[in-house]
Amino acid sequence: MLKKERHDFVMRQINLHNRVLNSDLVQLLNVSEDTIRRDLQELAENGQLSKVHGGALSKSYQSSFDDSDVYAKDAKVCIAKKTTSLIKDGMVVLTGGGTSIIELAKQLPENLNATFFTVSPFVAIGLAKYAKVEVILIGGLFSKNSQVTYGGHVINQLSEINADLCLLGTSAIHPQNGLTDTDWEINQLKKAMFNSSKKAGILCISEKLDISLRLKVASLENIDYLITELDPQSPELNAYRVKTLQIL
Repeated sequence: MLKKERHDFVMRQINLHNRVLNSDLVQLLNVSEDTIRRDLQELAENGQLSKVHGGALSKSYQSSFDDSDVYAKDAKVCIAKKTTSLIKDGMVVLTGGGTSIIELAKQLPENLNATFFTVSPFVAIGLAKYAKVEVILIGGLFSKNSQVTYGGHVINQLSEINADLCLLGTSAIHPQNGLTDTDWEINQLKKAMFNSSKKAGILCISEKLDISLRLKVASLENIDYLITELDPQSPELNAYRVKTLQIL
């Protein structure tokens, strides 16, 4: 594979999952770790990603207050607008982080009266502009990669919440393997968020459909809503039409 092809592949992984690990790229591209380090260094010097220990992060994910470089921005706006239909006055909503959830925080009705718990400081700041929305930021260890709080203290707090709705972005979703991720701590966090909510919705651009990562978060049967930018009747979503899952 030529260097440009490797770089294109790396950037696609970054755009889809917001972060990449050196070890995963070594396996996926079948090249040495030194090659991957050089590739990431060049991409970082060109301003295309942020290099961190053991991998790299999306530039837009690192600059949550500047959405000019957010990948698939139009799709995420569409998803956010669809998701607002699930949120009603008086609800208790629990959210994760990520660019789709940050976009959701911009699209809510101005007069919404609801309570939001979130593990994302950026989402909390986005929600703070709504006069009738109570915002509760769940504190704990802060993940520099995922930009959310995590760990035992966060999971203990989540166990005391009984939210009406949990809303999460995702790195990957698959018809057979369900919702998956790559980070063990974030995986445990998401499981705890599912357990703390009556219903769960996944915000997912269509490019993340039919992808499976290493660690399972939840089966499709445990997800109540799948929100994409596609028409709900799109053939691309046929494999996700299980009895308990509503597609928006």
